[in-house]
Amino acid sequence: MSNTSTYSYVPYQVMDADSNFRATLLRYARHWYWFLLTIGLMLLAAYFFLQFKQPIYLSQSSLLIKDEKKGLDSDNILKDLEIFAPKKIVENEIEVFKSHTLMNQVVRELGLDVTYYHDTPYGRREVFQQAPVRLIIEQATNALYQKKPFTVQFIDANSIKVDDKLYLLNTSIQTPMGRLRFFPRQAVSANTEPLLIQVSPRNQTTNNFLRVLKAEPTSKASTVIMLSIETGVPDKGEAILNRLIDLYTKASVLDKNRVASNTLNFIDDRLQLVSGELQTVEKGVENYKSSEGITDLGIQAKGFLESAQQNDTELNQVTIQLNALNDIQKYVSSQPSHRSGTPATIGLSDPTLLGLFEMFMKLEAQRDQLMRTTSEQNPLLQTVNSQLRTVKSNISENIGTMREILSGTRQQYLANNRKIESVIKTIPAKERILLNITRQQAIKNDLYTYLLRKREETAVSYASAISDSRVIDAALTDEKPIKPNQSLFYLLFALAGLALPTAFLGVYDLVNNRVMHRSDVEEGTHVPILGEIIKKRQTEAVVVANRSNTVIAEQIRMLRTNLNYLRSNQDSSQVLLFTSSIEGEGKSFISLNLGASLALVGMRTVILEMDLRKPRLRQSLNLPDAPGLSEYLSGETTLGQIVTALPDKPNYFIITSGALPPNPSEILAGTRLQQLILELRKHFDYILIDAPPVGLVTDAQLIANHADATLYIVRHDVTPKNCLRMLEALYREKRFNKLNVILNAVQNDASSYYSYGGYKSDLYQAKGPLKKKTFLSRFNLN
Repeated sequence: MSNTSTYSYVPYQVMDADSNFRATLLRYARHWYWFLLTIGLMLLAAYFFLQFKQPIYLSQSSLLIKDEKKGLDSDNILKDLEIFAPKKIVENEIEVFKSHTLMNQVVRELGLDVTYYHDTPYGRREVFQQAPVRLIIEQATNALYQKKPFTVQFIDANSIKVDDKLYLLNTSIQTPMGRLRFFPRQAVSANTEPLLIQVSPRNQTTNNFLRVLKAEPTSKASTVIMLSIETGVPDKGEAILNRLIDLYTKASVLDKNRVASNTLNFIDDRLQLVSGELQTVEKGVENYKSSEGITDLGIQAKGFLESAQQNDTELNQVTIQLNALNDIQKYVSSQPSHRSGTPATIGLSDPTLLGLFEMFMKLEAQRDQLMRTTSEQNPLLQTVNSQLRTVKSNISENIGTMREILSGTRQQYLANNRKIESVIKTIPAKERILLNITRQQAIKNDLYTYLLRKREETAVSYASAISDSRVIDAALTDEKPIKPNQSLFYLLFALAGLALPTAFLGVYDLVNNRVMHRSDVEEGTHVPILGEIIKKRQTEAVVVANRSNTVIAEQIRMLRTNLNYLRSNQDSSQVLLFTSSIEGEGKSFISLNLGASLALVGMRTVILEMDLRKPRLRQSLNLPDAPGLSEYLSGETTLGQIVTALPDKPNYFIITSGALPPNPSEILAGTRLQQLILELRKHFDYILIDAPPVGLVTDAQLIANHADATLYIVRHDVTPKNCLRMLEALYREKRFNKLNVILNAVQNDASSYYSYGGYKSDLYQAKGPLKKKTFLSRFNLN
């Protein structure tokens, strides 16, 4: 026959992207047991991981800060006496809580640089209050701060073993790690569980706790600070927060009382001095009156005395105020390191000066607090220094103005004194001397009384000082740990279990060079696809029978119908050549069953086992050895002697390969093959030729000229993709008549394109019981 033909055929069906995605999804769903297995294993791994993971608990405490900028201060009955109380700002107090100094003090007092562990079946677990002993470090060496903890074993109620050496409890002992003391917290014995102890540098421990400590306001308008810390032991976190609040409160009260304490010390010193002067003056009055025998100076002398006394009192007030101004000026001008104490503002009533001095003291305290926690380049510290310089300048100007006023007033009082003294000169010398002595006595007495009153006021303010914070909720730890998040870990491990087989199948598909989908064929070649055959699950060679309703039987019947598109003449017989790229692609199976399907509709069909190198049909049908094609092509027998009717299959005949010839290609190239085909056309409607793979030998190409159409078998997960290039070349070069592709052994998840793909497969299964899959058969990746 000629290679030229008017063959034109529309491809069977084009697979769209949505179908490709559905096929891929079904392919993954088919391996559900792998996903179930990996998810189960990963969930089991997550369970053991969580068992060995140290749980982390969150301890929280809340504190109310009396902030002048947020909210209102409490109406304290002693509020008016808090003359030295600085104001609080929530943001500043948060920085105080997170300061290294405060946390370092907490670490030192609680001994947090020493960590205690117990060995459990799930690893080390930290203990705090439950530790049977407490390690007191009297003098440490570098060996103490090793990364690996050391073990303490309990021998009896009074002895322990550290690094295989015996020591006594509650006794200062010298070890290679330094001089230590193990203080028992509870009664111990040989049955007490061994303890693991890890010692870390204090600064490192402080920094570690500062990293997990959180201090933040509950809202922007709130003055409540929420303190929280994450630790491995609930009582440890609670102890840290409670001690942190206690130390903060003590520091706050101490800072508030510092100014009042300095003032009390100044007043006490002045009282001692004035008390001594007063005793001296009183003793002088007593001695003078006794020696001179004075009892009453008269009404006139009394009047002069009262006038002089009043004038002197006012003069002393002015002098005190001048002295106070000098003390304030000296205190403000001197460096903080050269100050001996806070100057008293006794006698000064100017609200402007007092306000400036109070602002100066507040800024000084704020600067001292900032210098403990920040560097000198801190913008906030520089701002405070700038404000201090401005306040100093204002105080100096105010003091200068007041000094001028008070100096003028003092000159007036001195002039009045001179006038009174000139009058007093008329009084007898004794009376004048007594007057001077009595006047000094009154001055010292008034000053002594004034100082006593101020001391009581300052003492009351000192005693009434309370913290500007109040604990709302003491430290409390939730029973459920926040880390690790069990639900999240189970979810992540489950996702990992889902991702592992997905990634494995994806990588397998990526590196697999075999045809896996119909789209692979459509992209690799323009050869039309005549039909698809799903993967065979029956064990018998012939799956098409008279009453067979399986899906594969229906697909072969569909393929039989599609053969009509390949006919050039409906009245003549049709020769079909079956070939493939490599061995094992199912051409023998498809040709055998297609022939059986043709025979069922009354078509006289003969199948030729033309694979003279590795024949398979005779073996599949359990036929005995007999002369066949090799003998006929060699001229050793006739056609009638090699045609065999298949048992129980009317209209279906077979010509086996016969004995394996030494030269298959030479035999097929002879004239006997053409004679055989012409002879068979006279007696049969269909001649099916099961030829060798075209990618291995040339036999199929030698037979191609005798065939009306060629059916090229491409098997799912068997045919290499590079063979599609060879198929495309054969198609373009027209080496085969009416070349068409049949997709064989397509998996259910990759064959959603054949005509019955929209129906459930069980509608076409045989009514008899299906053979169950073995366990190993489930592990086929495709």
